[in-house]
Amino acid sequence: MLDREGFRPNVGIVLLNHRNQVFWGKRIRTHSWQFPQGGINHGESPEQAMFRELQEEVGLQPEHVRIIARTRDWLRYEVPDHFIRRESRGHYKGQKQIWFLLQLVGRDSDMNLRASNHPEFDAWRWHEYWVPLESVIEFKRGVYEMALTELSRYLPRPQQQGSNRYLRGNMRAPRSGPGHKAGEQEDPRGGDDPASAITPVNTSRWSVKS
Repeated sequence: MLDREGFRPNVGIVLLNHRNQVFWGKRIRTHSWQFPQGGINHGESPEQAMFRELQEEVGLQPEHVRIIARTRDWLRYEVPDHFIRRESRGHYKGQKQIWFLLQLVGRDSDMNLRASNHPEFDAWRWHEYWVPLESVIEFKRGVYEMALTELSRYLPRPQQQGSNRYLRGNMRAPRSGPGHKAGEQEDPRGGDDPASAITPVNTSRWSVKS
């Protein structure tokens, strides 16, 4: 399901633990790390797609999490031609995503990377909120930066000074709009594309990693 511009609707998931660390998954049989994400099927709302992808990729049910926030608008990235299946070139352009910020209210042991017959990850760990963008496939880095920046204002606890030191250099800090509370070849037909205090992000604290 593509829009008129060639972008496939998709959701991304930033899952927090009680320490504001995020679920960071290693894509199966690769050295790339990423957040859970996946396509929105025909007739699904972004929230319905998010819960389905959460179960398929991480093994969590809706009762294991609570929704803290979501991005207000679609965030888009284009996929280089050599990552797109030959039959999809010319009309498939990339992904447009709604990102959700979730908090785990269940236990780590509730997670199951083998919940589906087509697992996305073969390992995972908790990571500081500002993940190292250099470990993310290059064409997704801009969207990751925008999503994390927009959602950071809804983190349950203030971020410590310098906690975003992992953001890759040579990338300008985007202007974050208000959030909305609450390698591999890409196949546009399915799968991957592939509370208390509110703390606004302070982009002047960003340090650059060369």
